[in-house]
Formats: sequence, structure tokens, C-alpha cells
Amino acid sequence: MPPEFYNRKLKKFYTVQHGKLTAGDISVEIKENIPRFVQPDSYASLFGDQWKKYKKTQLDSYTGTTISADRLNRCLGNLKNDLKDKLVLEAGCGAGRFTEILLQKGARLVSSDLSTAVEVNLGNFPLSDNHIIIQADINDMPYQDEVFDVVICLGVIQHTPDPDATIANLFKLVKKGGFLIIDHYTFTKSHLFRSAPLYRLYLKKKSANETLRITQNLVKKYLPLHKKFAKNKLMSILLNRISPVIFYYSGLPQLNDKQQVEWALLDTHDSLTDWFKHFRNKNQIINILKKSGAINIWCEYGGNGVEARCKKPLN
Repeated sequence: MPPEFYNRKLKKFYTVQHGKLTAGDISVEIKENIPRFVQPDSYASLFGDQWKKYKKTQLDSYTGTTISADRLNRCLGNLKNDLKDKLVLEAGCGAGRFTEILLQKGARLVSSDLSTAVEVNLGNFPLSDNHIIIQADINDMPYQDEVFDVVICLGVIQHTPDPDATIANLFKLVKKGGFLIIDHYTFTKSHLFRSAPLYRLYLKKKSANETLRITQNLVKKYLPLHKKFAKNKLMSILLNRISPVIFYYSGLPQLNDKQQVEWALLDTHDSLTDWFKHFRNKNQIINILKKSGAINIWCEYGGNGVEARCKKPLN
């Protein structure tokens, strides 16, 4: 059984009354069997619309690859073979690219997201004895401290208002002897002199209909050029100065042409519509984890930037 829902501000557990969760004078709606601990509009609302458009794009079962499994397994390290019956919080689940792998590993999984992506996750991976889904704020999770064997947060922390606080809050949810697995964007020279920040300033204030249409036009215009010059380093550098499109012809060659387009559409929209985009280097992430009290810290550059795994001491 998953842990009981808990209101951290009131220091009270929720109870079910008349089809809703209540704690004191706070009432939480259960919509489509998903408890909604947040208001529908948030800084992540465009992400929800994005996942409704690209429901299966990053699922390994859809691409016929192991892209998501490889990334998750690298971050899990030896834990990759030790999740069966473990209580796992997946913070920022999106459409479920990692939900799929975690359920395959036999985890007892709580999938959470701030946005309406939870509805897409539900469609891809229905509720079961081993899977519940909640819509909640990563910095105000409806659980007591130290209840999860493993907390996993990939592709999310850099999009929160205060990444240092987010990491600390996630670590609080980990049981003594449990593990936290995270990643975070890091700044590289490739970010210099790009047009993407200008597009982002414009697009992140637009509606989903507009942002999806504009990013589709950008991908249609620039992706063929990225494909053409994928093996030409100089031309690729020059093209990256004017094109905000994210592409994977070199990074993920196992994707076919159709999938390359889908991933470009998804990740270009993702990169141009986030309200917050923070960067941290390896030493900064290590220091945040140490400050939280973590031990056995593994932290390396890889994936989307910096990947880290740590343990909460037993005492």
C-alpha cells in the first residue's frame, strides 16, 4: 500500500469524505481517479499540453529502443536490479517514459506531476495495485518525510523555481537508508550565442495552441538542415546559432526519421516554453546533496547535464 496522504502545512492526514480528500478545512478533488493537490494552472501548464500532444513519443515500447531504460539504468546504478516491491516516488512523471521502466522493474510506484500530464500517464499506464498517480507540487508533496525507499526525479528540477530547495525537499521524502536519484541541466559552451533564449522569452507567455504551432513551423524549417549537416561540425555550429531546434541525428541515431521528427517537435517545444531554466555544475549538485546530509554520492556529467545518486544515512 502507498503511504497515506498528508498535509504538511496542517500536519494532518487526509481522509476520504464524499468522494474527496479532506484535511481540516482543505478539500482535494479526485478527478479521473487522480487526486489533484494543486490548482489546474501553474508554471508547468504548457508541459501538460505538450504531453497530451506527444503521448507516446519517448516510450521505449513505442520507439522500439532502450533509450529511456538506458538513461534510467545509468542513473540508478546497482539499484536498477533492486526495485522490486520498493516504494518509489517518481517526481515529475510526464507521459511516463520512466514510469514504464519502473513498473517493469516491479516497483510500487507513485507517479506525480504538477501538470495535467498525469492524465496522459494514466492513459499510458493505468492505475493498479502497484501504481497510483497524483497531481502535486514537487515542493509540497502530500506525504510525510522519510516514507519512500527511492525518490526519482529526472528531467524536472531545472524547471522548478528554486532547484536547491527542490533537491532538499525531495531528499526529505527518502527513508533512512533509501536513495535519491536526480539530474539537472548544466551550462556548456553550446548555449552561447544561440537564438533559443529569444524565442523562449516570446513563446513561454503564449497559449499551447500558439506554442505548438510555432515550434512545429520551426522544426519544419530547420530540422532538414540539421539532418543535412549532422556530420559537418562547422556547419552544425553555425546552424545552431540561428536554429532553436533540438535534434538527435548524432546523439540518438537509433531513432528512425519519423521518430527524429517527433523527438525534435517534443524537445524543441519543451526547451522553448519552460518558465524556469536553471543550470548547475557537478560541484554545485554535490554540495547541495552534502548539505542535505546525503552520503555515498555518485555524480557525473551525462544525459541532459549532471546526473546524481545518493543515499540517506541510517542515523
